[in-house]
Amino acid sequence: MNNWKKKFIIIWSGQLFSILSSSIAQFAIVLWISLETGSAEVLSFATIAALLPQVILGPFAGVFVDRWSRKWTMILADSFVALCSAVIALLFYLDVIEIWQIYLLLMLRSIGSAFHAPAMKSSIPLLAPEKELTRIASINQTIQALCNICGPVLGAALIVSTNMSVVMLLDVVGAAIACTSLLFVFIPNPEKTETETTNNVLRDMKDGFIAIRSNQGLKWVMVTEILITFFIMPVVALIPLMTLKNFSGTAYQVSLIELLFGSGALVGGILLGVWNPRVRKVVMINLSYVIVGVSIFITGMLPPSAFIIYAIMAVVQGISMPFYSGPFTALLQTQIEVSFLGRVFSLFDSISLLPSLLGLLATGFIADAIGIANVFVICGIAIVMTGILAFFIPSIMNLERK
Repeated sequence: MNNWKKKFIIIWSGQLFSILSSSIAQFAIVLWISLETGSAEVLSFATIAALLPQVILGPFAGVFVDRWSRKWTMILADSFVALCSAVIALLFYLDVIEIWQIYLLLMLRSIGSAFHAPAMKSSIPLLAPEKELTRIASINQTIQALCNICGPVLGAALIVSTNMSVVMLLDVVGAAIACTSLLFVFIPNPEKTETETTNNVLRDMKDGFIAIRSNQGLKWVMVTEILITFFIMPVVALIPLMTLKNFSGTAYQVSLIELLFGSGALVGGILLGVWNPRVRKVVMINLSYVIVGVSIFITGMLPPSAFIIYAIMAVVQGISMPFYSGPFTALLQTQIEVSFLGRVFSLFDSISLLPSLLGLLATGFIADAIGIANVFVICGIAIVMTGILAFFIPSIMNLERK
């Protein structure tokens, strides 16, 4: 724990460039697909392609994250993502890019994320005091929000002024900077348990499930988070088309909504980090669900002329996001033994994304059939009901009480 602030400054400096370049690349790809096809179905399939490997590989990735050096796992994962971005850049440069190639390379990029995300989250309790975990999670959210603000603006500007190959090469540069910064930080690894010294991967996966199942309150928090993710993912996938079709927006207005959402998340992350509220984490999480659900419902009910209100709702959603994602991450880091965190984060990501993929699979067809706005209305109602229901589950509300 010595000099933990200095270590995080080095890590965050590198991650800032990596997340920003990835945000630019991700927005550029989504915008390119939206402008080229205008199809909710194609956009949903692209989102599925970007998430499917994390669902399939997540439980196995977590086992190896807990076995391997977490530092080198992150470096190799970032390097692999950079390689995939370089291939996409080459295909755009040669002007031979096709939709199926984007699907494939998004899937390959996701393999790197399946290892990087749990390695990063499970390393944090090894570097910082427990009382600072919520604040650190909020700073991570602030960095992400800052990148969400700049990413769409830079992405739209770069597509207009240059081309997609340049945009994707920036992602390669960002990953290289992140890898270099990690070389200057020592990240300890937890002591191996007896089962981890064997080669039984399935046994290690089972231990991760047991770590979750043995904590009733945490288990139900995860169940509610899975439901929320199921209803939020279709909304996230359809936001560009919501702007383009329902509000007759342009590419710049798509980037504006992303900018406003990111600005809200930046404000929320800073507020959570500075305030570091003494409110129990589960209360913040559930209340944030309700606020997000109400704002999504209002968005779906707006007429095409109410773009300003639509933009305000994007800000509200952004502010609310750190108040459930930050406390949720900190809750897992404090409730689960550190030697199991890689498995637990990976298992949760896989379990939560699987129903989301099923929802996304139907989203394109449903949105084309009943309208994008109606998808927002239905998902908003479901999120509000889930958030309210969580307040009435005793094991959740008693989770942090001594």
